[in-house]
Amino acid sequence: MPSLTDLQDEYSFLDADDRYRLLIDLGKDLEPMPEALKTDTTLVRGCSASVWVYPTVREDGTLHFLADSNAAITKGIIALVLLTVQDQAPAAILTTDIEAALAPFDLKNQLSSNRTQGIPNMIALIRETAARYRG
Repeated sequence: MPSLTDLQDEYSFLDADDRYRLLIDLGKDLEPMPEALKTDTTLVRGCSASVWVYPTVREDGTLHFLADSNAAITKGIIALVLLTVQDQAPAAILTTDIEAALAPFDLKNQLSSNRTQGIPNMIALIRETAARYRG
């Protein structure tokens, strides 16, 4: 996966159609999420598409998230959100300003409101998970 900064630089030069394609490609690069993990418990509420996020704790205590969606563009948005927090310690995730990291992508103006309405719920779920594992 590219770094958030590299992605932001590339994104800023693209037109709307190419931005959609970039997000869809990001979603395709997500680590596959086993079907067995796509349950009501891992389902993110308030998203127009189905979105699942499953946290795992690595041996070093960092959090690694598996995620998927039944909509290609939404899957790309999840991938973008995960780039801000993937494989970090719970305390670091809690201090990450995810919204500020995503601000340069201007998703609210790039995508329809039903595509972006679930982003705050995804972020809240990630933060709640980090708080649970902070210890």
